[in-house]
Amino acid sequence: MSTVNDDYHALLARHEAMRLRRRILSPRPEREDAAQERPTYGGQSAGPNGPSGSPRALGRPAIHSGNVSGAAGRYPSDAYADACPDSYDGAADQRVITEYLELVTPFGELITHLYEAMFRRWPYLRSLFPESMEFQRAHLARAFWYLIENLHRPDDIAEVFGRLGRDHRKLGVRPVHFEAFEAALCEALRRTAGPRWAEAVEQAWVRMLRFAVAAMVSGAEAALAEPPYWQATVTAHERRRPDLAVLRVRPHEPYPYRAGQFAALESPRLPQAWRQYSIACAPRSDAELEFHVRQTCTGGVSEALVAGTQVGDTLRVGPPRGSMTLDDELASDLVLVAADTGWAPVKALLEELSARRGHRSVRLFLGAHSFADLYDAGAPSELERGRPWLRVTPVIGRRPETGGAFGPDEYGYDALAEAVADAVTRHGDWSGHLAYVSGPTAVVDTTVARLTAAGVPPRNIRHDPLSDILRPSSRPEEAAGDPASGGPAVVSRSRGAAAGRRAPASTTFEGADS
Repeated sequence: MSTVNDDYHALLARHEAMRLRRRILSPRPEREDAAQERPTYGGQSAGPNGPSGSPRALGRPAIHSGNVSGAAGRYPSDAYADACPDSYDGAADQRVITEYLELVTPFGELITHLYEAMFRRWPYLRSLFPESMEFQRAHLARAFWYLIENLHRPDDIAEVFGRLGRDHRKLGVRPVHFEAFEAALCEALRRTAGPRWAEAVEQAWVRMLRFAVAAMVSGAEAALAEPPYWQATVTAHERRRPDLAVLRVRPHEPYPYRAGQFAALESPRLPQAWRQYSIACAPRSDAELEFHVRQTCTGGVSEALVAGTQVGDTLRVGPPRGSMTLDDELASDLVLVAADTGWAPVKALLEELSARRGHRSVRLFLGAHSFADLYDAGAPSELERGRPWLRVTPVIGRRPETGGAFGPDEYGYDALAEAVADAVTRHGDWSGHLAYVSGPTAVVDTTVARLTAAGVPPRNIRHDPLSDILRPSSRPEEAAGDPASGGPAVVSRSRGAAAGRRAPASTTFEGADS
């Protein structure tokens, strides 16, 4: 049976039609209607070689923005001619952008102006975004910060944005949409910065954007043989607690994945809103997938999946991602650390280990706020039954003197992180083991740091991406909780948060915040 569904065939057809149209239109002379739609820079129309007054002093040719009237334009081929990491002088653009950064930060106002301009000029693009733009705005702010802080490392940017481009295929994003985004960004930069804005700075932003977009387009085109998503029917929905559900879904086409990986889910209740969740089972003969979803806020994907989904509903499942998988041949014993819904990928790993012949010794540390919070794992003796190679140590994040949950927020993840990390390092020398760590960000951060300090080589510690892959370093506006800054106010998920009201910080994946 083919793994390519009808939607994917339609995406391929649109992609090829767009490429053909660009090829047909590119030899033609500039048309009057194209000139009318051409983005302007500093009030001047861009000519064949870019806007007048371009920053020749920076030692680069000016950039042509192309036609944004629909699907035509020469943006991909022309703009990406100098977009490889070896030829892009990101450090020079980083210096220019940083010098004028105070004019456009915090990014909240800039991003508001950007989307206003884009949706005003190209209203059809609004359908590519979820109804609530809160998460999208925060994610874009993180992307801007990541780019600016890493421009001197273009290889890293190319890798990260290549993955983002691959994952954006499921949203229907095409190269021409990036061109519209660029024009709107230039308008927003000028509007936000005011009279002190300089043409050379705008061009540095354009080069930065085009370099990132080139990586995204390259990543998307490299993944054309893979469907952007699978349709899947919900076969079971169990509310283990008011805020937590275990879902089982059956994809309509074969879904190839490995135990320990994660995937993005989209609910029909929130079109275009995708959030990442670990797959909580090894590949099964019935082809079903299992997901553990905790509702972490209102109005987002986690709420739609926990409170608004029932058996028979159809979800969309993105391609499997992640490298927290088992080697074909295990060369060392294992230590597994799981907390909260971080149990999901570890459960899948245990299922795969149980199916193998010849086992290494496995030590499992299972963290929770109470035994009642072990919503799926069962008692340690049940996990060990039939698995003589497994030893389980539960870690309960409570104060012994009071028996009450503790921590800086309602979930107490920081305190649980300390309890789990202390238990792991106290119970043995793991320097010769392969470690897998999964759970809230605080638990993963703290445990990985303790294992590394205890002598476990970083290459022997595997975990999912911590928070958003674009998570920037600390800045003053983040400490203030500015949602548009990409700071703590927008990093929230316990194996999937929501794009609504802020929730306490917990484990997130790249691009996932609900």
